[in-house]
Amino acid sequence: MRKRIVFTGILLLSVLLNLLSWMSAGFSDFYVENIFPKVTAPLAHFSALLPFSLGECMLIAAVLWLLVLVLLLLCRAAVRRPFWRATAWLVNLVFLVMTLNCVILYHVTPIEESLSGKGKTYSVEELAELRDYVVERCNVLSGEVPRGEDGEVCYDGGDAAMAQEARTAIAGEAQEYPWLSGWSTIPKGMFASDFISQQYMQGYYFPFSMEANYNTVMKIMNKPFTMCHELAHTHGYIYEDEANLLGFLACIHSGDLVFQYSGWLGVLNYVDNAFYRNVSGAVYREHPAVSKTVCSDNEFLSDEAWEKVEKDAVFSTETVKAAADTYLDTTLKANGIRDGKASYERVVGLLLEYFDGDFPDFPKKTAGSQDSTNVVGW
Repeated sequence: MRKRIVFTGILLLSVLLNLLSWMSAGFSDFYVENIFPKVTAPLAHFSALLPFSLGECMLIAAVLWLLVLVLLLLCRAAVRRPFWRATAWLVNLVFLVMTLNCVILYHVTPIEESLSGKGKTYSVEELAELRDYVVERCNVLSGEVPRGEDGEVCYDGGDAAMAQEARTAIAGEAQEYPWLSGWSTIPKGMFASDFISQQYMQGYYFPFSMEANYNTVMKIMNKPFTMCHELAHTHGYIYEDEANLLGFLACIHSGDLVFQYSGWLGVLNYVDNAFYRNVSGAVYREHPAVSKTVCSDNEFLSDEAWEKVEKDAVFSTETVKAAADTYLDTTLKANGIRDGKASYERVVGLLLEYFDGDFPDFPKKTAGSQDSTNVVGW
């Protein structure tokens, strides 16, 4: 009877918290600001002590558990009551942890409310200015970052030093975005990075272990931005476009040139693609071109890394990517993000609102700009 009362109490608590978060952004804001850090701190500190990703281990354990259950059902084997009870308890606890560390976070007041250009509609001309500014910063920084004999960007201290700098960089934004204050976990590389690469994913936030994990086989310039993006998630900024913005700001405000370059590269594709979709090919070609060096640095994986990934793959990349895209899109939509996976691209709108036309040391008018009466919707 006591176990049933506890089980029912946990379930009702999860349901109540879900309802409150969907009904009130104020409740969600209060939770993330005052309760979320205290709830997650013990787990985050514990997982940070481990030299491997606890989240990955949890996922593997969950898959094995499901496989055993499916095999027992297919074989029509007699599944003992303790196994069913354990499964029910696991599902109940998963529901609670997802509610506390993920679902409530999806219903906070959007970060857009704090940006100077909130609610404005921007013209294609203003999008062009943003795009050209990002391209210009990438082109300049590509020639300033340290490189090895092979021409690739290098980083003293490797991934470990980069992870520590990411913690410093994300903490540097706390004055403007208070939820980033306090202790940060240490970004960890993922053991299954080859499989993650097949999903075209750069990193993961694991709500069950409060870890910020990154893909170790992707090219180096993806790593600083990804580390800061995932750290933003661990502080309660769950929206992908907001994590993109915070990852970008943390990087470009860092005193580290590699981080600065990674920050601009992190938003380059989003901004450049948005501009390309809104103008003709002729107009696009009139604007500053992305240098070949930047294009190379901005690749997801090197050719050699892709060859290894494909050689060792159990399933085809097309199958894995399609399944991952479907899962991510469905999960985001289930949490109220109507455009699902496309929400990553909303960072362009946030960038327009953040800069609001104020681009330091950059000419306001660009060649081939569109008429300001043309607008871009986000």
